[in-house]
Amino acid sequence: MREKWSSRSAFVLAAIGSAVGLGNAWRFPGLAAKYGGGAFLFVYLIAMLVIGIPLLMMEIAVARYTRQGAPGSIRAMNKKMESVGWLAVSNGIGISIYYAAVFAWVILMFIISFKFAGMTGNTEAASSLWADTIKTTGTTSGFTTISWPVLGCLVLSWALCYICIRNGTTTVGKVVKFTVSLPVICLLIMAVRGMMMPGAMSGIAKLFIPDWTALGNSNLWVDSIGQVFYSLSTSMAIMFAYGSFLDKESNIVVDTIIIAFSDMFISILAGIVMFTTMAGVGMLDNISASGIATAFIIYPQAIVKISDNGVFNMIFAFIFYFCLITLAIDSLFSIIEGISTALSDKFKLNKKKTTLTICIVEGVISLIYITGAGLAVLDIVDYYINSYTLLITGVLEMIVAGWFFKTYKILDELNRNTNKLKMPSWWFLPSIKFISPIILTGLFIWNLINLIKGGGIYGSGDGYTLTSNIVFGWGTATLILCSGFIIKGIVKAKSGKGFEEDNRTWDELKEN
Repeated sequence: MREKWSSRSAFVLAAIGSAVGLGNAWRFPGLAAKYGGGAFLFVYLIAMLVIGIPLLMMEIAVARYTRQGAPGSIRAMNKKMESVGWLAVSNGIGISIYYAAVFAWVILMFIISFKFAGMTGNTEAASSLWADTIKTTGTTSGFTTISWPVLGCLVLSWALCYICIRNGTTTVGKVVKFTVSLPVICLLIMAVRGMMMPGAMSGIAKLFIPDWTALGNSNLWVDSIGQVFYSLSTSMAIMFAYGSFLDKESNIVVDTIIIAFSDMFISILAGIVMFTTMAGVGMLDNISASGIATAFIIYPQAIVKISDNGVFNMIFAFIFYFCLITLAIDSLFSIIEGISTALSDKFKLNKKKTTLTICIVEGVISLIYITGAGLAVLDIVDYYINSYTLLITGVLEMIVAGWFFKTYKILDELNRNTNKLKMPSWWFLPSIKFISPIILTGLFIWNLINLIKGGGIYGSGDGYTLTSNIVFGWGTATLILCSGFIIKGIVKAKSGKGFEEDNRTWDELKEN
């Protein structure tokens, strides 16, 4: 029998925990600062309503009906399109491998936050604390250099991930009660402190008062849509897995709206923390759209300027990085859960053993990110997955649901248990069939044009070589895009040994 969530709140909290991650804490404020505050929030909300919520609902509804992870859910809609589901799984694999390294960096900063006590006003020492500890070269050379403290933190990050999901929904349901509430409490504490700092209102004004001229910047629309797409954890197999554990009586419409707006609320709360704190220390213009730079270089500079009391600054640093730890762990283990569910469903494997194997294998691969070249490799891989493979997967998912399947069946599944708040057809159907695929395709083409204009070399002045981009960027993207063929080859090999696939379609499936 398939495992199920112990309660509605367990699913909602788990989904919120997956959606709310490090991107909310640092990338969202950075983009808001870059694109005129309120103008970015305005476009972000539109993108959430038009693209984010319908796509999230689609993934959860299909998975609840099929009781399958991403590949099985897509296959149920169209047998020939199962590979689209494996694209989502492969996105999750690529992201989780480098996300674990970022998680390790956050753990490291939490551990060494005691050093902020002796750095009062010393922004130079604060800005170099992280880079010196991880021993980054800033380039794709230096693979033989390893930071041993980061190695220990990386092992800890994978151990924590496995502990949280070792028993599937049972342990996840218990963990998320704390890991979702704790960052909110931490952010509220820091927001109160930020509001008390001199100049805080100038930060609030910059965050919320729109610069409407920014709407003419096409990059604003690209980044706003991209933030929604990535933030809600769609197209990486997570929500298919979580949806497959839902009880058939669950109310997907209401739960999805709660998840989406909780995600947006925490993003705004993180924005308030960032803008008020940076304004209070006179660094409001230093907020970077690069999450890595903000969290590990710029924010430490702000921390040592928060007060003249080193102990107070140290405590603030501990709270800040503890908040990031709780945000990171939910996102990491939810991605692994999506991968594990897909593989165990497909090959009828023991779920617990599959999860452990994934953590070990990915843990070994993630060692590349704790070398001197790790930061540069992460920058390249992150760009190619977010700019290309995630978008391709999202477009293909909606093409399958909107054009290779009767979309009204998904809408019926969505509205099955709701009487008052239904998902209207005028909102859901056009989004899945036309609006979202067109917008996401345009976003993909836009990114590709920018890449070509840059001579095929990614990096805003970072100077990554074409060879590095081919090996780590296009190499990763190619592996992801070929994942469906790889799985087919494995299935063909296993079929000769008596393995039988579950090829039931939507109409042939019977709900458990």
